[in-house]
Amino acid sequence: MEYPVSVAEMRARYGRLFTAAVNDVLRFEYKLHTSLPSDYLALQPELKMVGRAFTIKGGPDLTTDGEFEMRAQMLEDLPEDSVVVWDCTGDVVTAQWGEVMTMAALRKGCRGALVNGIRDVDRILPQGFPLFHKYRTSTGMLGRFRMYYYQKPVRIGEITIQPGDWIFGDQDGVVAIPQAHAYDVLVAAEKVLGKEDEIKQWVEDGIEPTEVVKRGGYF
Repeated sequence: MEYPVSVAEMRARYGRLFTAAVNDVLRFEYKLHTSLPSDYLALQPELKMVGRAFTIKGGPDLTTDGEFEMRAQMLEDLPEDSVVVWDCTGDVVTAQWGEVMTMAALRKGCRGALVNGIRDVDRILPQGFPLFHKYRTSTGMLGRFRMYYYQKPVRIGEITIQPGDWIFGDQDGVVAIPQAHAYDVLVAAEKVLGKEDEIKQWVEDGIEPTEVVKRGGYF
């Protein structure tokens, strides 16, 4: 997917926004619901996550043949500016992400991950890697969970994510932005940000809420 500006510029501009503004654009202008489940929480809320989806499908599985090889190949295939999005088929037992996965992903220019379970938290934190997760556990994947495939469409909650869609996360949650709309959504969300600055100024100036609404504002 080609855009009027570079991926690097899009990442930088999304990083100056917040997910609520992007969510509102997707809901009201595109009639799209793209919020990922609210139980994915930021490991480090001060870090925003912006990049293009690299999708993985896996699930609870006792088999181990070829698992390490597939995981290693996945890490080698990570493109720069990607965000790894794991569909874990409801797993609530194992950690699919840890310290060494973080190190390998960072070396490939990966910009974050969304996954059910994590471990090695104290060794992930110093790496400054944006990570959204549901739970923490010391239980590793081997013999309990395995990857099935990657870079195919996945469904997380109510949202279908295609490889290459844009993923944006901050301390309010994560949204998936269809790649065909990613640039236009960015521009529209930047306008929302400007409008909200104007509304906040009205409130600071003591304008009554009903008057704010009459002027085109909202709360």
